[in-house]
Amino acid sequence: MKRVIFALLSAGTIGAGMSWAADSVFHDQPDSPRSLPADNLPPFGMLDARGELVPTPDIPAAALHRGAGTPPESTARGPSLAVAIEAARAAVGACTAAGYRVGAAVIDSAGEARALLTADGSDGSHVFVAMRKALTALKFGMASSEANAAVSRDRTLLSRVTPNMFVEGGAVPLRVGDEVIGAIGVSGAGGAPIGHQDELCATAALKKISGRLH
Repeated sequence: MKRVIFALLSAGTIGAGMSWAADSVFHDQPDSPRSLPADNLPPFGMLDARGELVPTPDIPAAALHRGAGTPPESTARGPSLAVAIEAARAAVGACTAAGYRVGAAVIDSAGEARALLTADGSDGSHVFVAMRKALTALKFGMASSEANAAVSRDRTLLSRVTPNMFVEGGAVPLRVGDEVIGAIGVSGAGGAPIGHQDELCATAALKKISGRLH
């Protein structure tokens, strides 16, 4: 992990007079470029590179718990919680009705998760593949199947692909006017080409909530 806070510690204690920002204690980013957005981890209570459990430092309570009425942690534009949940449920439901057990992910304009749902009997990993597809749709501003085709035609577009994307069919962008404010991704349905059925379910979900995006 990329140490953000723990580098400031010495023997698990805080230096005299050191102040803590309440919004930064848990923002330790994993080293891998394949990590998903908002995969922010505490820099303690986990194993380090030597296999040792990093001790919990003496952090003031104010740095651990954001008080009531504090500003939001994210102001990224995206679907509301209610709409994101409805979209994820609609995507899972559409695929369930077609006979497939899938996972669905709805993300905001920053690529961070708004809702992740896994169908009964589905492999729980599908939501993370769905999120990677959604990142593709978000970044390219088009269905992830279209992004796959575009990259195949024009290799210069590879510069827009990041290691945490899955550039296959299964995701569609969420738009308000000309602005992309998020995406819906689905993974786990069979069929060919790869992701075709997933994308049908994502599109069905988009149709259900499109009038409620703002």
